[in-house]
Amino acid sequence: MDEAKRMEEGLTTPYNVNHKRELKQEIEKTNGDGDSIAHDRDTRSNQEGESLQQIAEQQQPLVKQKARRVATLDAFRGLTIVLMVLVDDAGGAYPRIDHSPWNGCTLADFVMPFFLFIVGVAIALALKRIPKVKDAVKKIFLRTLKLLFWGILLQGGYSHAPDDLSYGVDMRFIRWCGILQRIALVYCVVALMETFTTKLRPSTLKPGHLSIFTAYRWQWLGGFVAFVIYMVTTFSLYVPDWSFVDYNSDKPKRYTVECGMRGHLGPACNAVGYVDRQVWGINHLYSDPVWTRLKACTFSSPAEGPLRKDAPLWCSAPFEPEGLLSSISAILSGTIGIHYGHVLIHFKGHSERLKQWLSMGFVLLILGIILHFTDAIPINKQLYSFSYVCFTSGAAGIVLSVFYLLIDVWGIRTPFLFLEWIGMNAMLVFVMAAQGIFAAFVNGWYYKDPDNSLVNWIQNHVFINVWHSERLGTLLYVIFAEITFWGVVAGIMHRLGIYWKL
Repeated sequence: MDEAKRMEEGLTTPYNVNHKRELKQEIEKTNGDGDSIAHDRDTRSNQEGESLQQIAEQQQPLVKQKARRVATLDAFRGLTIVLMVLVDDAGGAYPRIDHSPWNGCTLADFVMPFFLFIVGVAIALALKRIPKVKDAVKKIFLRTLKLLFWGILLQGGYSHAPDDLSYGVDMRFIRWCGILQRIALVYCVVALMETFTTKLRPSTLKPGHLSIFTAYRWQWLGGFVAFVIYMVTTFSLYVPDWSFVDYNSDKPKRYTVECGMRGHLGPACNAVGYVDRQVWGINHLYSDPVWTRLKACTFSSPAEGPLRKDAPLWCSAPFEPEGLLSSISAILSGTIGIHYGHVLIHFKGHSERLKQWLSMGFVLLILGIILHFTDAIPINKQLYSFSYVCFTSGAAGIVLSVFYLLIDVWGIRTPFLFLEWIGMNAMLVFVMAAQGIFAAFVNGWYYKDPDNSLVNWIQNHVFINVWHSERLGTLLYVIFAEITFWGVVAGIMHRLGIYWKL
């Protein structure tokens, strides 16, 4: 998100020495606004016997061109924010794009891993130079705390935006987990791994297609440790019977869900839910999980609807989609993203970068599909399964490659400016649009009745009534009154040089 945007730094192209030696000298130039690439003209030396280190110390680039932003990363981030707004606000009208009730992957299920992927790419660029490890660690912890604060404030239950004008949360039921909290955890772990391995980084890569992996083996080792912890816990932890209180009924009543098993990947008895119930407490989990849209829970599936009379007891129970164990698995998304950032740093040619990115993207995508359709490990966003990591990270790598080809290679930038603007102010659009804070502010100025507000009037009279369709009207409202509106606002703020940074 925005904290990723402001961290990314510049890259340079290599220059030749005596037509035989290539010196890759990176000139770091950060504009404070986000991603940039700086290019230096070729410099040549007439000293045959000098080492590369001597040349690096003595030679200076003749011309320094003005740094430009890495437009691909802004556009990718902007696309992710647009997807979030679209599926959050139009998913109710079009359930097929909303989160999958359990196994499977819909448009909404790409949002979280795309965020984590781009955070990983940004970390690689931001921590390419670390003058002082201690200072870098302080900044990492400070940004982590900021993300946790905003996450709990926006998704912990304090904010009831946009429909409910009240605010405040009963601390007995505050939700400790959420989108920004997961991003904070992944960012903190991946950034610390990158920081503490700074002295182990290679300045140049050895020959070979896999040299980029061996050069950053410690980062991959960290991702492997997260993978092992998740897999071992998921398939070996014993899940006993558990109980919960249903507060949605007229009279709160306690129910007991029977489990007593290991390695179960269904809604009721999985280890992911068990860990969260033990760590956070069942009252602090998300109270409206997507599994209520399963066929076993409602006849309206895949849309929301009243629970069936014969629905299993767990249909009314809470479940945390951004929980602890699943967030450990999510570290893999950030690890794969940081690998793409390393490729961007070390490989200077467009074809070399695309070859690395696309090959890994398709391998991950195919691996995720195989694991899912062989029923070995189903693709599941709620559990953040390994097949889900592979499938969504592969898709993220392919999308990034396509954007890079169109924007940075072919120079087709104008059609993507809209996404770039949103990507530059991702935190602003996330808070104001995706979390409904701006809509709640406007709704606070109503006439006689809270439902008689400007937002509701625009939605009903400009979109729904005109098209005589609530579904189509809702979709058009989201596209024009939310996505397009905030795209224009982000563009204006970019022209004014105003950015919301964490």
